[in-house]
Amino acid sequence: MTDPNTPPAPDAGSTPPAYTPPPADAAPTAYTPPAAEAPPAYAPPAAAAPAYEAPAYAAAPPAAYGAPATATVPGRTMGIVAFILSFFVQLVALILGIVALVQSRKAGHKNGFALAAIIISAVLLVVGTIILIFVIIGLTAAAGIATEVYTACQAVDFSGVVTVQGVQVDCTSINR
Repeated sequence: MTDPNTPPAPDAGSTPPAYTPPPADAAPTAYTPPAAEAPPAYAPPAAAAPAYEAPAYAAAPPAAYGAPATATVPGRTMGIVAFILSFFVQLVALILGIVALVQSRKAGHKNGFALAAIIISAVLLVVGTIILIFVIIGLTAAAGIATEVYTACQAVDFSGVVTVQGVQVDCTSINR
């Protein structure tokens, strides 16, 4: 078997032509490139070849070993964080949820965690504000009653019992 990379051996009776150097007084000649051949004329095929398409799969092929099973959706992680925070820090969760939902929508994906975080944090923020208003009203009323009791006990020199808003208060139990 012959190696295609080695040149064939010369015939035994043939010898290569001898090299004859150019004469010393000869002027160097300019290089002239070989004439280019005309490219062959283009001929369209007689019949168009059938176009082949990639087969459509019902689902994406399985992920490689160790790779995440789903493609990353922009805003998904932030949506999950916003969902968890929506039970504790509503204002921060509301902002993160909106940002995550906008990122997902720009990428053309749905983000249920972000939407749930927005709804939960908005509802809990409203409920918390209402409760805070009632607590402030209750503390203000209690402070008003406490001031009234103190003033009534001060009038009797913190001895005896006084009646404030229908409630009897022992003035000896009040610290000055």
